[in-house]
Amino acid sequence: MDAMLRVLDEATVAQLGGDDVALALDDVKAVVRLMRLGEAQMPAENHIDLGTPLGKAYALPARVGGSYNAAGVKWTAHRPQRPDALPAALALTLINDAHSGIPRGLLASGALTAARTAAVSALALQLAAPRPVKRVLVLGAGLHAQAHLRMLQQLFPQLEQIGVWNRSPYKLSAFREVQIETDLPLALAQPYDAVLTCTSAAQPIVEAAAVRPGRIIVQVGYHEVSFAAIKASSKVVVDAWGDFAQRSAKSLFQMFRAGEFREQEVAADLAALLLDNWRPESDDSVYFSSFGLNVFDIALAARVLQAAEHDELGSLQSLFSGVLHDH
Repeated sequence: MDAMLRVLDEATVAQLGGDDVALALDDVKAVVRLMRLGEAQMPAENHIDLGTPLGKAYALPARVGGSYNAAGVKWTAHRPQRPDALPAALALTLINDAHSGIPRGLLASGALTAARTAAVSALALQLAAPRPVKRVLVLGAGLHAQAHLRMLQQLFPQLEQIGVWNRSPYKLSAFREVQIETDLPLALAQPYDAVLTCTSAAQPIVEAAAVRPGRIIVQVGYHEVSFAAIKASSKVVVDAWGDFAQRSAKSLFQMFRAGEFREQEVAADLAALLLDNWRPESDDSVYFSSFGLNVFDIALAARVLQAAEHDELGSLQSLFSGVLHDH
C-alpha cells in the first residue's frame, strides 16, 4: 500500500478550525499536560540563512503523544526584506504518524501559528495577570495582532476596552470596535490592565515607564520590550525555558545572553500556571515572554489533519510508489 500525503492549503486549514483560538487553547492545555507526563518532545530548532537580506529558515521538530500521535516538523522561512507580496513568514508543517513514521500530511501553517500564539496569550491573561483583565492594549496590526484581536473578542467578551496602536496608523483603518491609539507613550500611560506586543520591531518600543503594579505585558514579537522594562517587572513568566534561550532574538533571551538575567529569576512557566496553580499577587507587575513552542504547532496541525482525514478534504499525493524495498 502506498503512503498517501494529504496536502492542506490555508483555506482548508481555516475551514477545519485551524484558526479557531478556542480550539487552539484546548490543544495548548492538553500538550502542557503531555509535556509534564513526558509524552511530548521538543528538540532544539535549527536554522539556515536565506539569500534574501536578513532572511532565515527554521526547522522546528516535535513529537506529541496522546490522541495527537504525531511527529512532525514546522518549516518556516522568515523574509524581513522580500521582493514579492507574499507574507514575511511562510510556514509549512509536515506531520508523520508517531508510531510508524509514515508521512500523513503537509499543511500551510500561518493560521495555525497565529492561533496557537494567541491561545498562549489568552492563558497568560487568564492565569498570569495580577488583576482581572478589563482593558487591553494591542500593539501591531499584522497577522498576529489580528489573531490576538479575534482571541480577545472570542474569549474575553467582558472586556470594557480594546485599544490598538501601530507604527503605521493607516493600517488600522479596517479595525472595528476598538479604540485607535495614535501616540504610544500616551497609550501606555492609560489604565490598560494588559499590553500585548505583536509587532516586528527590531528595537524596544516598550520601556520601563510602561511597567506598573497590576499590569501584565505579554511579548509576542522579537525585541519590543527593553531590558529596563523587564528589570522593572516584579515577576517574569515564560511559556517555557529551553535551549532556544541561547539563540532566540526575544528580548528576554537577549538579556539572558548579555548576563543581565538568570534563568532562576523566572517565576513561572505554562506548566506552573496550568498544573501547579501559580498566580501573581494583585500588586505585581508581570512580564510574560512568549517564545512560541513548536510542540503546540505539531499538535494543532495533527488535530486539523485528523479532521481533514475524517472529512476527506485536501489533495492526496502518492509517495514512494515503485520504490524497491530491501528484505
